This record gives sequence, structure tokens and C-alpha cells, in this order.
Amino acid sequence: MPYLILFFAVVAETIGTTALQASQQFSRLGPSLIVVVAYAISFVLLGWALKFLPVGIAYAIWSGLGIVLIAIIGFLVFGQKLDLPALAGMAMILAGILVIHLFSRTAPH
Repeated sequence: MPYLILFFAVVAETIGTTALQASQQFSRLGPSLIVVVAYAISFVLLGWALKFLPVGIAYAIWSGLGIVLIAIIGFLVFGQKLDLPALAGMAMILAGILVIHLFSRTAPH
């Protein structure tokens, strides 16, 4: 259950970051409101996940998945390009998350 809560925190953070780009530096009201609400939801869910997960593990997963998801959205929605080093770095982030989840005794399974 804590990983499901953390997953929804990542989704909310990704929505907030996508809206941040769409807000055009907070000059558009609708996307700006989405930023505030989505980040608030994300932090509340992250806080709930921290009841069960160590902060380092939860934050590594939250930020790492957020980076990868927003890069994919940036590519698909905003036409932002990803070069080979960026893709390699994101692959390492995902590999790190898998190592934490599969092998760390710190993270509950």
C-alpha cells in the first residue's frame, strides 16, 4: 500500500510539473492553479507514504520516477528533445529505483 500511495504522489507531482510548463511562468491562471493543487496533493501523499517508507527511499523513488515521467511528457507533449546522455541518465535512474526496490533491506517489500 505505501508504494501505491507513493505512485499517486508521483503522478500528482508529474501533473503539477506539466502544468508548470503550461502555466508560462504563472501567467496563465488555469494551469497555475493546477500546479498548486497537484503539488499539494503530491506532498500530502508523499507524507502519508513516509509513515511506512524511509524518507531516503521514498524521495529517491518519488523524484526519480518524476524525472523520467516528466521527461517523457516533455518529449511527447512539448516537443522537447532527449539526447543519448539524457536517455542513459534516465535509464540509470530507473535502474537505481529497481535496485532499491529489489535488493535494499531498507525498503519494505
